Amino acid sequence: MKIRIFLSTLVLIGLMTSCEKDFLETKPTRQTATTDAFSTTKNAWAAVNGIHRYMYSQIFGSQPQGGQSGNMLYMDIYGEDLVFPNVANSGLQNEYKWIANTNPNTASNLYNYGFYYAIIGNANMIIANIDGAVGDQKDKDAIKAQALTYRAWSYFNLVQMFGKRFVAGQANSDLGVPLVLAPTTEPAARNTVAEVYAQVDKDINEAIGLFTSANYTRPNKSNFNINVAKGIKARIALVKQDWATAAQMAKEARTGFPLMSAADYTKGFNDYGNAEWLWGSRIISAETNYFYSFFAYMSVNFNSTAIRATPKVIFSVLYNKMSDTDIRKTLFDPTGKNTADFPLPTTAYTRPPYLHKKFKVTDPASSIGDVPYMRAAELYLIEAEALAAQGKDSDAATVLRELVVTRDPAYVKSTKTGDALLEEIRVQRRIELWGEGFRFYDLKRTNSKLDRRGGNHNASFTNGVMEVEPGDKRWQLPIPQGEIERTNGLVVQNPL
Repeated sequence: MKIRIFLSTLVLIGLMTSCEKDFLETKPTRQTATTDAFSTTKNAWAAVNGIHRYMYSQIFGSQPQGGQSGNMLYMDIYGEDLVFPNVANSGLQNEYKWIANTNPNTASNLYNYGFYYAIIGNANMIIANIDGAVGDQKDKDAIKAQALTYRAWSYFNLVQMFGKRFVAGQANSDLGVPLVLAPTTEPAARNTVAEVYAQVDKDINEAIGLFTSANYTRPNKSNFNINVAKGIKARIALVKQDWATAAQMAKEARTGFPLMSAADYTKGFNDYGNAEWLWGSRIISAETNYFYSFFAYMSVNFNSTAIRATPKVIFSVLYNKMSDTDIRKTLFDPTGKNTADFPLPTTAYTRPPYLHKKFKVTDPASSIGDVPYMRAAELYLIEAEALAAQGKDSDAATVLRELVVTRDPAYVKSTKTGDALLEEIRVQRRIELWGEGFRFYDLKRTNSKLDRRGGNHNASFTNGVMEVEPGDKRWQLPIPQGEIERTNGLVVQNPL
């Protein structure tokens, strides 16, 4: 039995009338009533699998919004390392131009808000009902751990987008997002940033404890396990500048996940069977989203207008920071003329300078490709950054070298210290995680300036947005206007 639960949550009512039916019916076609869903652990596992499927589903009406990959696209296009070589295709332009983050009616803000609250609503249903299910206690623990991890991860993403950045040692009393911790349709006011992070910490810690007690072995990498939960905890700690926890959790999370070989690095980032991947979505032909998929926007070889007309390219400034002996540099063509190493399906495809081939579909006739959510490389980078932030420069440089030497065999352990070492680590993070959805989050958490100058960004394509200072109000995305209206102003808007 395949059960998908998309029950209503307070934020989804009235947000988007075109998808209202999907969210508000308690037992529509292919779904199940709450009592049926949680009568047994077998049914509850099906509910968990429904959330896994939601991670790559076509949910709302805009093509970039194909599950978590929608957020990945938005968070990178807001940054400087992903470049539009032209504006022949309109997809993602409002985000690239920093227009969307001033407009509460923009589809991407609705999506980023509604997508995570839909996951939270489903997680809340599981958390509220699983203890009464018939089945083994270890199954109950593992199911609850999955739901708690989803809730922690969802609130973590939401508060980073819609709240101000967390600053260690300060009150963090500015508004974050509403905490909804039980199945309900009642409106709730926004909690503070500090309160949201406290709940995120509580949920992820409880999930780690339950994964431990359940001694859970997952069936595939679309499921969470203790490694992924610890990896998420490492991400949270990094944002909170809790350096010791970030370093420890990152090291523990990556245990058992070796870094990929140089040969594997060039295969297209489309297979979660890669030993380095901790977490991702497996996409099969029966469930492909075609033009709604991550690869319909970020691959080099799928037949979509977004790729044919306006392929995404790397920021030339970042490209120039890579060593000539770095395998990652071979994934980009600075000339736009390298037809031998960068073959395109037809001559209809635009071939701009700095074209990438990092992401490739397995079959150009479809958009099939597994979507990466967490890799061991990220965890090395978290550990290195957290060690450097504690002043443990030699240890940080050692961890950084363990990663980079697998990409660049000529790399020598860094002798930099202090801020210079931190900058080197962060540049390596930009190179390694290019296109994987981290850049807006990283700029915000490090209180860094957006700087698109000096390279291949064109100010006429960016709406003139080439620099944005840290602390600018646009680093907080607007709450969707439908949520403000539905709650009669109980949920208040960010400064516009």
